[in-house]
Amino acid sequence: MVNLGSWMNKLLIGWGVDPKIADTFDEIIIAVLLIAVAVGIDYLCQYIFVGSVKKLSEKSRFFWDSLLIKRKVVHNLVHAIPGIIVYALLPMAFIRGKELLLISQKICAVYIVIVLLLAINGFILVIMDIYNHREVNKNHSIKGFVQVIQVLAFFIGGIVIIAILVGKSPATLFAGLGASAAILMLVFKDTILGFVAGIQLSANDMLRPGDWITVPGSNANGVVQEITLNTVKIQNFDNTISTIPPYTLVNNSFQNWRGMVESGGRRVMKSIFLDLNTIKFCTPDMLDNMRKEIPLLADYKPDEGVTPTNSQMFRIYVERYLTSLPVVNTDLDLIISQLQSTEYGVPIQIYFFSRNKVWKEYERIQSDIFDHFFAMIPQFELKVYQYSD
Repeated sequence: MVNLGSWMNKLLIGWGVDPKIADTFDEIIIAVLLIAVAVGIDYLCQYIFVGSVKKLSEKSRFFWDSLLIKRKVVHNLVHAIPGIIVYALLPMAFIRGKELLLISQKICAVYIVIVLLLAINGFILVIMDIYNHREVNKNHSIKGFVQVIQVLAFFIGGIVIIAILVGKSPATLFAGLGASAAILMLVFKDTILGFVAGIQLSANDMLRPGDWITVPGSNANGVVQEITLNTVKIQNFDNTISTIPPYTLVNNSFQNWRGMVESGGRRVMKSIFLDLNTIKFCTPDMLDNMRKEIPLLADYKPDEGVTPTNSQMFRIYVERYLTSLPVVNTDLDLIISQLQSTEYGVPIQIYFFSRNKVWKEYERIQSDIFDHFFAMIPQFELKVYQYSD
């Protein structure tokens, strides 16, 4: 083996340096020079390899090669090259300083493990990016699973680093972890629960990014932005952010509005309370006036022998009016019913579905419709119940 330390020692003495000083600093100077050479090799390799991959990605019709650059997979793999070179050359630099050689090799080995871990982490993220790029997979987040793999990778890497520093076999350290399993389960309790809950949420298609959910007992009422190993991030409609552990959604109930969004309409269900004292049978004159003044009732004819009430006529009008509106989905349920009378009057429940499901438009549509009904009630000689002392 070439003794670079001895060569540097002779060179320093040849330059007139005191032999004692030369013996002290010759190997340190060689080590510094090795590091400088390694840095130079790193820049050279980055230029060659990373530059080549960038040029290939610009010409390629695939996008995974550009992801290797974006996630710094190639960068970190190249960073390992100078580390390996320095590790191999260190024995030639430190002949006398065995302890310094051992420390230097450990530092170098730890550096190699770290950059390889970063490369593996980047590669895992590349796989996630490729998965998310497919349109069919956008509603099925795998970020929680990716985070589990990342945790395992860094956990194993951490054990390897500790084994290098203490001079033990990684297998020995892994075997010793069996006795500490209970402590590890306690430390990683949230992670384990989050992982299991994430599997349940994904396998049962209970939650997707973009879903509108409401969680009883919390202020969460908004759109799911992100599903991770430990949290589900929800942007509420007031633009605040709520974070909820995945296992909370599995263990407790929550309301997912995806079915409404994907269906043909959003439900409207409200009641108008009529004053009981104003409900009466319609006279022939009342019916004639309604036919003349209310176009939707122009062709109305009661069944033979039946005298309708003004409340019944109002219900008929409400149904015909809703049926005539383009914003109402008549393919879904449209029910106008009279509920049990109360001390506040007789409730007329109006149940239908708005085609427009956007919150702002939905509220405007139902407000306009009920404004119309309130304005029409007097034409049926009815009054809305209004409490007064």
